[in-house]
Amino acid sequence: MHCGPPDMVCETKIVAAEDHEALPGAKKDALLAAAGAMWPPLPAAPGPAAAPAAPPPVPGPQPLGGAGGAEPPEGRGVYIREIRAAEQEAARRIFYDGIMERIPNTAFRGLRHHPRTQLLYALLAALCFALTRSLLLTCLVPAGLLALRYYYSRKVVLAYLHCALHTDMADIEQHYVKPPGSCFWVAVLDGNVVGIVAARAHAADNTVELLRMSVDSRFRGKGIAKALGRKVLEFALVHNYSAVVLGTTAVKVAAHKLYESLGFRHMGSSDRYVMPGMTLSLAERLFFQVRYHRYRLQLREE
Repeated sequence: MHCGPPDMVCETKIVAAEDHEALPGAKKDALLAAAGAMWPPLPAAPGPAAAPAAPPPVPGPQPLGGAGGAEPPEGRGVYIREIRAAEQEAARRIFYDGIMERIPNTAFRGLRHHPRTQLLYALLAALCFALTRSLLLTCLVPAGLLALRYYYSRKVVLAYLHCALHTDMADIEQHYVKPPGSCFWVAVLDGNVVGIVAARAHAADNTVELLRMSVDSRFRGKGIAKALGRKVLEFALVHNYSAVVLGTTAVKVAAHKLYESLGFRHMGSSDRYVMPGMTLSLAERLFFQVRYHRYRLQLREE
């Protein structure tokens, strides 16, 4: 089993919220103007409502600047801050649950992105009919193939989780908090961790990689993933990195729309990506396929 280094174990970058509103300030000039400042709150309605006395409740998550500061009162929305030692287990739970959702998504939804595999499965069904002349057996072929896809998707995803939970996610502080140029944030709602995201700097090309983004499924659709993404962009701007990059094997369209709404450009995809935990056996290649997408948000020219 191939288990890559922590920077290769990055598939959670891909777990997205369902909020796809346009991100104000996502373009390069607005991003540069926002350097060192807090990102604007997510738009709640077409026209801003006036605040009569106290600040209005935040309808969606709002990334707050810095790792310190007092958390908002209960009921005042989501607070983004650096992870604390006692929250690592909660972060691992959110990561685990998000990755486990990949099993049916990769096995079933992901098939539509691989026309050659669809053709192969159709030929197998046709061959079954030619040999048996049985409609019943021929109809059972697709069900059997989908069952095998689920089995191998589960096998690879569990192997990937094993790699991740024994590398960078085993000690978040050691891999993301202590090293310079790296950080790990949590989204906190009413004292509970509901989302995570990490950043890791690459000194060779002066970029920051966004990874490990995941949101508790019970709190999606509230803009939390977008707020977490903004936190990474803010981090990159404040520390003068030239770009933010990410890689994802996400199948859901929602994930890709999220990255685009944050200002990322799709740089290409590959069907030859070796996911950590893959064995590259013949059966695995036949029943498990994944497409790797690369995104980049250029903040400034070098």
